[in-house]
Parts: sequence; C-alpha cells; structure tokens
Amino acid sequence: MVDARQEIAPASVAFPGDPAYAEATRVYNLAGPARPAAALTATSVGDVQAAVGYAAALRQGVRVHTTGHSAAAAPPMDGALLIRPLLGGGVEIDVERRLARIPAGTSWNAVVRAAAPHGLAAPHGTSGTVGAIGYLLHGGVSFYGRKLGMAANHIRAVELVTADGRLRRISADEDPELFWALRGGGGGLGVVTAVELALFPVADLVAGAAFWSGKNAEAVVHAWYDWTLRAPDEVSTSLRIMNLPDLPEIPPMLKGGPVVCVAGVALGDDTDSARAHAHGLLDPLRAIGGAVLDTWQDGGPEVVPEVHMDPEEPGAFIGDHFLLAEPGRDGMAAFLRLTGEGSGSPLIVAELRQLGGRFAVPDPSGGVLNHLNQRLAYMGAGVPALRGTPAEIIEHCDKVRAALAPWDTRRTAPGFVKGLDRPRGHLTEDDLRAVDHVRARVDPDGLFRGDAMPETVLGKRSA
Repeated sequence: MVDARQEIAPASVAFPGDPAYAEATRVYNLAGPARPAAALTATSVGDVQAAVGYAAALRQGVRVHTTGHSAAAAPPMDGALLIRPLLGGGVEIDVERRLARIPAGTSWNAVVRAAAPHGLAAPHGTSGTVGAIGYLLHGGVSFYGRKLGMAANHIRAVELVTADGRLRRISADEDPELFWALRGGGGGLGVVTAVELALFPVADLVAGAAFWSGKNAEAVVHAWYDWTLRAPDEVSTSLRIMNLPDLPEIPPMLKGGPVVCVAGVALGDDTDSARAHAHGLLDPLRAIGGAVLDTWQDGGPEVVPEVHMDPEEPGAFIGDHFLLAEPGRDGMAAFLRLTGEGSGSPLIVAELRQLGGRFAVPDPSGGVLNHLNQRLAYMGAGVPALRGTPAEIIEHCDKVRAALAPWDTRRTAPGFVKGLDRPRGHLTEDDLRAVDHVRARVDPDGLFRGDAMPETVLGKRSA
C-alpha cells in the first residue's frame, strides 16, 4: 500500500528502499547513519522550496546535511524529511572583491581549486572533502585561523530558504539578527543554499607534516609545546599521536606502532618570511632527529588540504573532543601517557590543535560564535573496524578526558564534537536564549527545530 505522503510528495522526494533515498542519506561518518522518513537530494533552490512546502503541509520536521562528516553528533532523524542540498553552478570567484559564492553541497576541495589560481585562499578545514557550508556555519577552525580567526567571521552573506518557503539573502544589512544567529548558532534556522565568503591573498606559504617514531614522542611533544608558548600568529599547527592501520594507502614507515606528527601551515608576506616562521617551529624539532617522514615545503594554498592526510573514504569514527586551558608540561605529559607508546590506546589518532592568536580575539561584526579563547583543542578518534570495540574506544576516551580534567574548560568547538552522547558547549546561556528567540521568529511552527544541535552549558542540557 502506498502511503498518502508518498502520493503528494514532490517527484524528487524518496523513501526507504529507493536508490535516491540511499544517496540522499549517505554519510561520511558511518557511526551516525541517517534514517529519516523521507529524503531528497536537492539540486536547485526550487527543489529545496518544494521540499520545505511539502514538509510544512504535513507538519513534518525538516533536517539538513551535505557530506555527513558530523553525522554521529546529530540528533536522530526519525520521522523527518532530510534535505541534502547539492546545488549546481560551481564556485564563483569575484577576484576584485576577493569573494567566493559557494553553493550548498560544495566541498572545500572545490573552493580551494577555484580560488588558488587567483592567489586567493579560504579559511577551510583540514579535510578537503568536508562540506564548506556546514563547516562555516559551525564556526570553522582552520590552519589559517591563528592569523585570520574563526572561519565564520569571514561570511559576508547567506542565501537561505526559511520555513515559509522564501529564498532570502541574509547579511549584516539584511536581517542582521538572523545573520548573527546563523554563524555558530547551531542550525535549525532554514536551509542554506549558498554562502558568500571573503577570501584572503596568499603570497607564499610553507606547509606539511613531519613524523617521528613513538620512541621520540616525549621529546617532540615537549619541543612542540614549548614552541606554542611563543608561536607567531602566522603559524597554525596540530600535534597528533597516531596508531595507523596496515592499509595500502598508508606509507610503510608510519605503520607498526605509534608515531607522533606535527603538521601545519606557515604564512608570510613573502617566501623568506614564511620560511622563517616555519623554521622557528621546525628547527628545534628536526634537531631531535629520527624523523621517518617530513613533507614540510614551500607551496601554495592548493597543497593545504593534503597536509593532514585525512581519510577520504567513509568509516565509522567514534571519539571525543574538548577545549583546554594552558596545560603546561604536566598536561602534555598526561596527554602522552594516555595516548602514546605503551598506553594501550585504541585510538587511531589523538590530536591537540593549536588555538590562540586571532582565534582568541572577539570579532564585533562576527556571529554568535566568533572566537575561542582556549589554548588547545583536543580530538581523539577510533575506528572499530580497525582497532578496538566501540565500548573500548569510548572507555579510553573517558580515560583521556579524566586525565586532562584539570585543564578541561568544559567548552567545545561544534565542528569537532564526535558523538551525540559526548559533552558539548560553545555558547553561553544568554547566547542560547538569543538564538532560540531568532528561531522562534523565523520558524514559529518549529519546522526546523529538530535540526538545531543540542547544547550543554555548564553541564545542563538545552535543546
């Protein structure tokens, strides 16, 4: 028997069992499968409007995703209509104004490729396969961020289909309250169909990753940490302890035990200054000796998405995240003790991402999430298909969290949260109330309410 909802659905809406449903619900993080009542891949603004109108008529909640990198942190989609925007037209670059118009569904790789020939770059994430829109709306912590601040601060306009089916352009001049809430407010405000993003010129940069075996981890970890205390804003880095699986695509020298990696990007006004900033980081590390792989080199913005060597293929990723105050040598030793050689860690990667610089500076023209004033971001992730069971991975995540508790600020960056059950909190109670007020104005019937990311503020859950 055909459900009445199927009979009145737009042709592009698919239901479980249809190939189009499987395509629209596809996610990168298989630990968070999407199982809505219906789904569609929207290839035009008209598709989005028709889907919103259909859901509104049925009083059915609407959810939105593109690549599903954060699928495991999203609330369940039971009973909802999922819209996966994949709009055409490509990235448009306005070289004179240094702006990019990015259609929904565009990956960062496409943005980088469009901007780089003009000597321009965007404040993208470490993975080029991540969808640009979702990343930006969640704040965005970039390898350019210590120089530029949060990526969301560089949004200049948002094209949005609201609950009434209207396509609206939202900016500082056109509904500034909604523009504020869109940038870091946790979603649930409509379907974003495009973003206009400010680009920045890149004359020269040095980027790459260097790896040492686990036996050098203590020396590398402490040398990197000492450098972060005096690091210039032009350099943004991460430190990762990695237990990589024996897969064909992984270089052989990185297998067979934990390795420690320092990766990042150094900017400069010219080649010499970029190199000087990079050498300030790398010279003390290279003096340790024993690097098994070192890819740091001169380059352009097109090489930056490859620096982290993040996996491109989907997988089930389970992990944890929180933001740290200054950990000192004791905190770094605790991190290494729980993730390094001899720790028994089932985590494929345990990372400390450098913050500070412009990340810590509030942007008066930014959105609700316009800065992070913590010192480091911790992320840890395991893959049950490769090492450990889900329970063992979560148990070890909890051990790391307990060991780093003295420096845990109980704050998070929303794009890094790995699971719906993991603590999270990036907005104040006042900010949450203000965003909820905007939601009530633009979506009085709560059509998109289920798409708003849950928050925890000082241990209290707020929807």
